[in-house]
Amino acid sequence: PKGAESEEETPETQQKNSNKKGKAKKSKKKEERPPSPVIEVDNLEEFVLQPAPQGVTIKCRVTRDKKGMDRGLYPTYYLHLDNDKKVFLLAGRKRKKSKTSNYLISIDPTDLSRGGDNFIGKLRSNLMGTRFTVFDNGANPDRANADWSNVRQELSAVVYETNVLGFKGPRKMTVIIPGMNADGERVPIRPRNDNDGLLMRWQNRNMDNVIELHNKAPVWNDETQSYVLNFHGRVTHASVKNFQIVHSSDTDYIVMQFGRVADDAFTMDYNYPLCAVQAFAIALSSFDGKLACE
Repeated sequence: PKGAESEEETPETQQKNSNKKGKAKKSKKKEERPPSPVIEVDNLEEFVLQPAPQGVTIKCRVTRDKKGMDRGLYPTYYLHLDNDKKVFLLAGRKRKKSKTSNYLISIDPTDLSRGGDNFIGKLRSNLMGTRFTVFDNGANPDRANADWSNVRQELSAVVYETNVLGFKGPRKMTVIIPGMNADGERVPIRPRNDNDGLLMRWQNRNMDNVIELHNKAPVWNDETQSYVLNFHGRVTHASVKNFQIVHSSDTDYIVMQFGRVADDAFTMDYNYPLCAVQAFAIALSSFDGKLACE
C-alpha cells in the first residue's frame, strides 16, 4: 500500500482522470466541473504572502520539471492557479552545494537566484531531512536593523514523523504556522536565534500565537487494499505524497490538500489561514527524498 487514493468516483474524479480511456463524453463533463473562484492577482508578491480569503479555496497546480542536465536531482517546481488562465504564482528549486535540503522560492519562473529581486522565501531542512522551516525573504538576524523590522519571518515549519519500523503505513506530518490576529492577519514571528523559532516553540509547547496542524489520517480500505482519503475528485493517482492538512478541533475543514494527478503534476488547494508561499513550501517538503519519512 503506497498512499492515499481518492475515495469516491464522483463525476469530478472521472473528469480529472483524463488518462483513462472511455470515461465519459468530454462536452457533457465540462459543465459539471465547479469552476474555480475568480482570483485576482494584481500584485503577485502581495498575493502569495497573503492568507487565502476566508471561505475561498484557492485551487492550484504544481508541475515538476526534470528536463536538463541536473534536473533529475534538482527539478524545478512551478505553482499556477488551476483555472482557465493558469496564472503563474511561484517557482521553487533545491539549491546545489547546500549541506541540508534548501529550496529557493521565487515569484519569477526564470530567476531562481538568492540575490535576485524575485526571491520571496525559502524552505530549509535539518540534517535528517525530517524537519523543515519556511522563511520569507527578510534579512538574516545577523543583519538586523535597530527595530528588527527587516528580519525574516518564519512562515511555517513541517515535522515528519520517522517510521522506525521500516516503510509501513502512511506518513505522519505536523505543520506549525504563526497564529492570526483579530483582523485575520498573520502574527509576525521573527526569531532572534534558532531557539526562538516555530520548531522550538512547538517542541517546548510554547503555543502563544502558534497554530498546530496535522495531516488527516487516511482510512484503510479492504477493497482496494490501500489507505484512502476523499479528495473530492481533485486527486486521481495513489501516492505516498498525497495528504490533507487539518486542525485537530475540526478535521472536516481542509486547510490544505495536495495530491498527484499525473507523473509530474499535482493539485494543491489551500484555505485560510495559509498563504501560497506556506502551502507551496509544505508541498515542496513532501518531495524531499529522505527514506526516513517514506
